[in-house]
Amino acid sequence: MPGTDPSINPRPSVLNRRRLLFGALPVAALLAAGCAQPATGQPAGQPSARPPLALVYNGPQGCTACAPTIATLLRQAPRPYQVKFVDGAPTAAALAEADLYVQPGGGADLEGTWQHLSGSAEVVRDWVRNGGSYLGLCFGAYLAGRSPGFDLLPGDTTGYAGTPGASVPDDRDTVVAVTWQGRPRHMYFQDGPAFALDNDADATVLATYPDGRAAVVVTPYGKGRVGVSGPHPEADESWYDDKGLTNPDGVRFDLAYELIEATAGRR
Repeated sequence: MPGTDPSINPRPSVLNRRRLLFGALPVAALLAAGCAQPATGQPAGQPSARPPLALVYNGPQGCTACAPTIATLLRQAPRPYQVKFVDGAPTAAALAEADLYVQPGGGADLEGTWQHLSGSAEVVRDWVRNGGSYLGLCFGAYLAGRSPGFDLLPGDTTGYAGTPGASVPDDRDTVVAVTWQGRPRHMYFQDGPAFALDNDADATVLATYPDGRAAVVVTPYGKGRVGVSGPHPEADESWYDDKGLTNPDGVRFDLAYELIEATAGRR
């Protein structure tokens, strides 16, 4: 996640030393929800179908840039979303109107954030089980796991940076190489998780780290779907500029859109 401070690794001794990180992305221009345009040939005055609604968490432990960045991406997607920010734990009433719930990156304290969100755990699980879609990015991907988290994965999350065999030595912001469905690609990375899936997991691994551990996963959960990413496919140019980083592939959003589509089941 962008900023001068790292986000998380779910090791308590490290978490306690972490601070919130703050980006510098303007927010004011992002507050209006997107609207779909009438299809070609649609009779004048007939309303177009409502774009699907995405709820994006923007509460405690969310960095300044993280929620607005993914909100912009969703509004500008090839198949765009309306976006509403939620400043607290998601409620059943709010989720009932939504097609997608996004838990962005930005956290500094996994245990502390879970205390804030744990009261909504069963609400979120029921909503996904009944057909909703959960997208977790970095910190939001940790929260899809079970130690602690919403317990939406057939397995759990583990820290990647600094572990044996990892291509990333520490929790500094960097660019990580991945293999995305057989293609070599690069993404922004700041101490995101890897995914330890059960042996019989019904899951699609979209991307792996260089050591073969799962970096991006999509899995069914009841009638719904869960998509999680350790790296940040949504990171825009300002994230890279802020840290003096360069993506060898260029700053592109095709992987983010592929993950969104797979998570939402709109393929």
